[in-house]
Amino acid sequence: MTEIIKAITRHASQKPTAIAVSDEAGAWTFSDLEDAVSSLVRALEKRFEGARRPVAVRLPNSRAWVAVDLALSMIGRISVPIADFYTDAQIAAILSDSGAGWMIEPATDAAGSGALGHGLSVRPLETAEVHIHAGTAKISYTSGSTSAPKGVCLSDELQERVAASIVERYGAGYAGIHVPVLSLGVLLENVAGIYPVLLAGGHYKIVSARALGLSNPFRPDFAAMRAALASAGASSTILVPELLRGLMSQPSIELPDMRLIAVGGSKVAQELVIAARASGLPIYEGYGLTECGSVVSVNAPDVDRLGTCGKPLAHASVRISSGGEVIVEGPVFCGYVGQAPQRGGVLTGDLGQIDSDGFLSITGRKKNVIITSFGRNVSPEWVESELLLQREFAQAVVLGDGDATLSALLVPSSPDIDAAAVRLAIDRANARLPAYAHIESFRLVPPLTPASGLVTANGRPRRDAIASVYSSVIPAGETTA
Repeated sequence: MTEIIKAITRHASQKPTAIAVSDEAGAWTFSDLEDAVSSLVRALEKRFEGARRPVAVRLPNSRAWVAVDLALSMIGRISVPIADFYTDAQIAAILSDSGAGWMIEPATDAAGSGALGHGLSVRPLETAEVHIHAGTAKISYTSGSTSAPKGVCLSDELQERVAASIVERYGAGYAGIHVPVLSLGVLLENVAGIYPVLLAGGHYKIVSARALGLSNPFRPDFAAMRAALASAGASSTILVPELLRGLMSQPSIELPDMRLIAVGGSKVAQELVIAARASGLPIYEGYGLTECGSVVSVNAPDVDRLGTCGKPLAHASVRISSGGEVIVEGPVFCGYVGQAPQRGGVLTGDLGQIDSDGFLSITGRKKNVIITSFGRNVSPEWVESELLLQREFAQAVVLGDGDATLSALLVPSSPDIDAAAVRLAIDRANARLPAYAHIESFRLVPPLTPASGLVTANGRPRRDAIASVYSSVIPAGETTA
């Protein structure tokens, strides 16, 4: 993180009293952040004594998380962030897959010789050493299409290039006060949150999960979230579509300082963006994937087109294959843990288009395309985005490959929503779709969560896993639309 460290040093000199990072326990100026990183560098180098194994980081969102991330980069240690939504079984799989030799976590009274200061401790792990691709600085685990997370090896150069491109797209003036809602263990919040804010000299203001209404991250209190963002004076944040819809459900709480809300992770219906902007939320949709350092393209106030994911960022070269697949070239990941090194561009598996002005649109997943028994091709993401425009639904997954008609698994936005309201909402969505894409039957299901293995961290449906749990949407006698 050479350029980020240089930026911190420069800001410390140019504006010595400016806050760089804060949480509910206190605040650090840029000079304080420098000192905290330096002290952790000394403590970690002493602790590791030359061992080169990856280091797992399992911490809540905090100033310490930021300092640890930068310190590990400075001493050339591979970090393995552990997001707060992973189950114990998934964490065990991550530690084993990465061959992590150490774990940094909150200090306890029993930390003893493992204490690092700043309320942190480090302990050794009993895992077998594995080969990690040359140039790897961070291993980011993504749920992919199976229950076992997949380790994506990323270089510092790629992460810094993405962060610098984001600053270039928005301008340093948009740094302001950034309040993270996502876990800092999620790559998107690193390269589009922490790093650009520090590069641009903004204030990365961490609010506790409790204050954000995320004590139960799968049943957020959106009134608390919106109130916390308002109280913190947030000028920017990053959301996935489900959190955006929840934030929109509390319009009475104003966000007077908000200038930028970046939204990504899954397809966002154009009408949702229009409605959000009409309500005063400055929404800008983006696109990316972990293998490309997270963000590939994004809209911005001066580079914006509704219905698209914006123009590719400066570091990324994007083209569309003859089969309609989005291919990203330029700096990309080093490879997956345990697999061959990455060579050439990334075949994203996403279907898309680039218009004459260079704006990228994503139309669906190549492998997700449903082919009905009438031979019609339907991207489920398209139909799901229409369903999710209806306030009655928090989540929707469309099925129907090989069937005559499409079906949907639906998670109601409230337990008070009855079958009649569901039918009316489906009718409204169907009215916006051609007949071959209509939802003809449905099943109401409990929330689909990362912990259950049914959605990714960004809320994307893990369709293979869902299909194994819900082998039939409408068993005999079940309700249909």
